[in-house]
Amino acid sequence: MIEFGIDLGTANTVVCDAAGSVVLAEPSVILVRSDGRRRVLAATGRSAVDLVGRTPPSLQPLRPLQDGAITDLETSRLYLRSLIARAAPAPWWRRRRVRAVIGVPVGATALERRALLEAADEAGITRAATVDEPIAGAIGCGIDPMQHRARMVVDVGGGTAEVTAFCFGGLLAQSSSRVAGDEMTAAVAHYLREEHQVLVGELDAEEVKIRAGQTADPTVLVQGRDAGTGRARQVSVPVAEVTAALQPVIASIINALSSCLDELSPQATADVLAEGIVLFGGGSLAGGFAETLEQAFGFPVKRADNPLTCVAQGAAVCLRRPELILGYGQQL
Repeated sequence: MIEFGIDLGTANTVVCDAAGSVVLAEPSVILVRSDGRRRVLAATGRSAVDLVGRTPPSLQPLRPLQDGAITDLETSRLYLRSLIARAAPAPWWRRRRVRAVIGVPVGATALERRALLEAADEAGITRAATVDEPIAGAIGCGIDPMQHRARMVVDVGGGTAEVTAFCFGGLLAQSSSRVAGDEMTAAVAHYLREEHQVLVGELDAEEVKIRAGQTADPTVLVQGRDAGTGRARQVSVPVAEVTAALQPVIASIINALSSCLDELSPQATADVLAEGIVLFGGGSLAGGFAETLEQAFGFPVKRADNPLTCVAQGAAVCLRRPELILGYGQQL
């Protein structure tokens, strides 16, 4: 039996083996060619992203998920089948026995969860289960969701942002926002166009957002096209400007999530105050996010050591702990 923990994100996909080691980490993008009757997979992951903006009209780049949920069953099935084939380069008869636990947003509907499980089944995952992404991320950070103290985590992905409080196998409170990392990327692209007259693509804006949140340098170098002349141009942009451009989106996300605090009992609030909030997901790397979250919630905030991989690593742990799926997930 081949086993995987999968973080099937709107922007990126991470696959871990049963031991929690990352075997695949790539953008959630595929290139398809339509032959009139069906879609044929042309490229996936990083290979597909490298071709975005460079493809002929016959090829179409697609994201299998939007806002953390399946929108097209056929596309998702193609993507998952390719994912398993690359993560488990084994003979076809061995790949017929694949078991996986897949992270899903807490705010996903029962229909969206069912669609994901059906796509996984049709892609060749014979034993598929889902687990709430914030719970999987907490597990991947070393938190046991079955303990007797309340914990709170914030997961900021590309398509959704969620704050979740949990204790002893159940959710205490949860709030989600469909404004997340993708809107931060769009805000960076908009700012560069309006204030520096530089046009950049989605991938370049994403890179600028991440570099501004991680670099110790005061500026980041941006390469794009001059909005006036159309010629190639590069400009040094202060990191403080990028951080400021993200603040309205970050504030919107935090406002949407803050209602979760009203649902907590005084005892649970005391637990969270003592333990702090754990922050993870690709959007958490944006400059100023952790600080703004701490100021708004009033709790200490700790960014995960492995913010991009902890959901998949936690999902892999669930392969050996079925009680976590019973409490925080669903099986086909």
